[in-house]
Amino acid sequence: MTGADPQARYGTHGSMRTLDTTERFARVAAEPFSTIDSRGLRVRGGKIREIISRRQLLSLLVRRDLQARYRDSVLGFLWTVIRPLIQFLMYFLVLGQFLRAAEGVPDFAIYLFSGLTIFGFFSDMVFGSTGSIVGNAGLVKKIYVPREVFPLASIGAAGFMFLVQLLVLIIAAIAFGALPAPVEMLWFFPSLFVVIVYGVAIGLLLAALNVYLRDIQYLTEVVMMLAMWASPIVYSWSMVRSALDRFHLPTWILEIYAANPLTIGVLGFHRAFWGAGTEADYPAHLAVRMLIAAVIGVVLLWFAHRVFNRMQGNFAQEL
Repeated sequence: MTGADPQARYGTHGSMRTLDTTERFARVAAEPFSTIDSRGLRVRGGKIREIISRRQLLSLLVRRDLQARYRDSVLGFLWTVIRPLIQFLMYFLVLGQFLRAAEGVPDFAIYLFSGLTIFGFFSDMVFGSTGSIVGNAGLVKKIYVPREVFPLASIGAAGFMFLVQLLVLIIAAIAFGALPAPVEMLWFFPSLFVVIVYGVAIGLLLAALNVYLRDIQYLTEVVMMLAMWASPIVYSWSMVRSALDRFHLPTWILEIYAANPLTIGVLGFHRAFWGAGTEADYPAHLAVRMLIAAVIGVVLLWFAHRVFNRMQGNFAQEL
């Protein structure tokens, strides 16, 4: 009996040690994720402060993304202008002239190109962000950086290409004499804000989901194709309203269509650069709709970032 007591005591202490270890792991798991800098101090200020501290890395990733797009290309960054111009000419000739979509839309060239410019920016943000984590698997598995840096780098590269195309749009609008009054051009800023907020939110969400389910990037291509035709880019808002009236469809369908944030962003861009438009070419209370879309977009961005933070812990293992 005496010899059994130490064994019993050892078993009790072993169980206590196991219980203590389990409790410690539980407490560590419950602790919020935090970053330690090179001095061993916890980084304060949240993710924004952490991303700002990595701004040089973010800049390098943006430059690398831009250089990789046209590496070994003779024309280089000229493709940033050539590609949307070819797309514009295709839609202008096939839809505008052959299928007569340009009838009833004055200055159809500027109308079309302004819509393609803002949609192309949104599309590049979403496509680039979706594959950003998987495309940088080597860095994700080897070192720690804020995972948000990778989709943000893709968005930054999309922003550079958007600025080039925007310059072409402004020059074309001036050449055609299609620019509206200067006060109307202020629609550019809220429209761009709405598109950026939704682009970043959707990009973060899809970037995280794509790590776990690679079909996301292919599904995104289909959805973006549908999104383009669901926005008034190659047709006008008045055409949508006339079609609903012709088929005697309920007005709430038009309200759902007008609630699409991409539709609102495209309409705002038309008001900023397409001076031939009238009030009949836009839904009523466009400014209020844009404000509501912006508020919802900010909430969606907060939610998408929360989901991204929850999912990023296993990125390295999944990759």
